Amino acid sequence: MAFYTDTLHWLLEPDSPGVRYLALRDLTGLPPGDPELIAARRAAHSRGPISSILAEMAPEGFWVEPGPGYNPKYRSLVWSLIMLAQLGASAAMDERIGRACAYLLDHSITENGQFTVGGAPSTTADCLQGNMCDALTDLGFDDPRLDKAFDWMARSVTGEGVAPNTDRQASLRYYAGKCGPTFACGANNKLPCAWGGVKVMLAFAKLPSQRRTPLIQRAIAHGVDFLFSCDPADAEYPTGWSNKPSGNWWKFGFPVFYVTDLLQNVEALVELGYGDDPRLARSLDLIRGKQDDRGRWPLEYDYAGKTWVDFGKKKQPNKWVTLRALRALSRAEKGSTRPFSAQR
Repeated sequence: MAFYTDTLHWLLEPDSPGVRYLALRDLTGLPPGDPELIAARRAAHSRGPISSILAEMAPEGFWVEPGPGYNPKYRSLVWSLIMLAQLGASAAMDERIGRACAYLLDHSITENGQFTVGGAPSTTADCLQGNMCDALTDLGFDDPRLDKAFDWMARSVTGEGVAPNTDRQASLRYYAGKCGPTFACGANNKLPCAWGGVKVMLAFAKLPSQRRTPLIQRAIAHGVDFLFSCDPADAEYPTGWSNKPSGNWWKFGFPVFYVTDLLQNVEALVELGYGDDPRLARSLDLIRGKQDDRGRWPLEYDYAGKTWVDFGKKKQPNKWVTLRALRALSRAEKGSTRPFSAQR
């Protein structure tokens, strides 16, 4: 791999058990049953951010307050599950994680599969749908309602079987927020939202190939076309309220909530099998160019003081961001299309 050996050694230091576990799992090639990997997985769940977040969970399975779990940002159910998934947590390792996933489905998802802010289908959004499908898949939680969530997500991308938001009699339709196919979003002046698109495509990338229906395959193809509709390094996607892309595209952070960065866009495309696509070349060069002379990446975007756990100081070398960058680069070089969740 094209990264410094001492960078990997840094990630494998025992002071950060969560990073160590994911680095062993995703960067060293250890088989799932390796004793060192199993021990690291246990340590990641018993010490550090995963245990800190779970310690704040209510017995019923929510954080802060009951309900769909979107509010308050960024400590409630939705955000806690996203963080746990990105930290490598697994429902098989702690029953509280499965309890929280079940609570989310009981209180947030509609009969048609939309994850919602307030319980009604009108409060769904691509970024929320993608984030939750991604998180629950990564957490290893299996439930038939999640199949419906992926089906809705695919239909919302292609438009198949979904009526316009003006057809108020339709059983399945768009709304003012999630207002049309190809990631159209009311928050982006009804134009396709690339932030939401990246979340959706990353979730599809994590879905095992045998569970990708023809509809989902069509949605993936449609979404890939959109993400490559411009050079991802430039991020010149539709901007509803501005004449230029958000600067946050080029600020790599951890955790990653609804704000998206170029690195997550690359993560999605690499996981879908486009790591060796020449259209990603400039993005991969940009990622490489952000490492310092020791092969480490800085934290450029964070949620310090807003979540249960802080993950380092801004503008300083950061293990979590470095892990993200190395994982994307190494998989691009290998041409791997295997979802992270397949290794659990």
